[in-house]
Amino acid sequence: MKLTVLGATGSIGVSTLDVVARHPDRFEVAALTGHSQVEVLAAQCRKFHPAYAVMGSATDAQRLALLLKDAGLRTEVLHGAEALVQVASLPEVDAVMAAIVGAAGLPPTLAAARAGKRVLLANKEALVMAGAVFMAEVRRAGALLLPIDSEHNAVFQSMPHNYAGDMAHGGVRRILLTASGGPFRTTPLDVLARVTPEQAVAHPNWSMGRKISVDSATMMNKGLEVIEAHWLFNAPADRIEVVIHPQSVIHSLVDYEDGSVLAQLGNPDMRTPIAHALAWPERIDSGVAALDLFAVAQLDFERPDPKRFPCLDLGYRALRAAGNAAAVLNAANEVAVAAFLERRLSFLGIADLIAATLDAVPHAAVPDLAAVLEANRQGRAAALDLLDRSGARSA
Repeated sequence: MKLTVLGATGSIGVSTLDVVARHPDRFEVAALTGHSQVEVLAAQCRKFHPAYAVMGSATDAQRLALLLKDAGLRTEVLHGAEALVQVASLPEVDAVMAAIVGAAGLPPTLAAARAGKRVLLANKEALVMAGAVFMAEVRRAGALLLPIDSEHNAVFQSMPHNYAGDMAHGGVRRILLTASGGPFRTTPLDVLARVTPEQAVAHPNWSMGRKISVDSATMMNKGLEVIEAHWLFNAPADRIEVVIHPQSVIHSLVDYEDGSVLAQLGNPDMRTPIAHALAWPERIDSGVAALDLFAVAQLDFERPDPKRFPCLDLGYRALRAAGNAAAVLNAANEVAVAAFLERRLSFLGIADLIAATLDAVPHAAVPDLAAVLEANRQGRAAALDLLDRSGARSA
């Protein structure tokens, strides 16, 4: 199988290449992309010898080209958004790991779907921002869509093997998405206003980037995952529930009409869903240690507190509103989290800014990618305007 890894220098990309390296007889890397980490991408190219490598800027691409030339590699180095689309839809590529974070990952991920690839989806924005557009392209091109988020991958594994988007036909009653609760699950509510970026990015179970770590702390990540689950499994909002499970051992569950509840368990390591999607329907070694249930000892479950996690309700609000609401939600969250990390906004101000942005941007349909990107632009602009007008500063 020939593979393009979009976002190879990020945590998902690095984990993907770790799995690939364990199976040189099964996988060949055709293209690697990285935004600005030239040295990291150069090292990956030296190890995997891709035909193509893509950087974000011309300057970084030139630096990478010189490093690869000195290493005696013939990798063609490209740069920019159009190059991402190009390597995502190469005729010789069988599968695309879509792991570019943010709206920048949407066009190449959509290109992979349009080209009928096996799309290993780690980019939330493809479904959060453009669910209707993206799923229409998946169906039209006959692409194979496999979720990489640990929660959605767990649901996929727990669904009927022939599930085709009909919960009633599959006997499925509910989808239960688990959430760790992040670092502030038990923090007194009056303390949350003084939370610092350093505290917010210290996730108790997962090693993640700063932005997604903050999303976990606010539970906006779960609000976004509710929207993703809707599109992946054709599930209405009232059939998707979130349960806090601090141990992060059960990655999600599916509740069936006959009373059965199927769950996927495993150590919190992204190589498990990555290996599952790479080899599906087969199973291969991921490098993840076997789960020791005796060491885990107990599994706890809690209902999310809406006062502690208002961002979760905002995800449901956007899903029910449909149209451009989810794209606006995502854009506002990106602005709010960036402002928090820059100490321009308090932790509790994140949800307030997102809610105000949803109120400020008029509702509209998003029939195509252009409309999705316009909704993203409007959401960002409205959030930045509200941030500037509030003169917000962290406590």
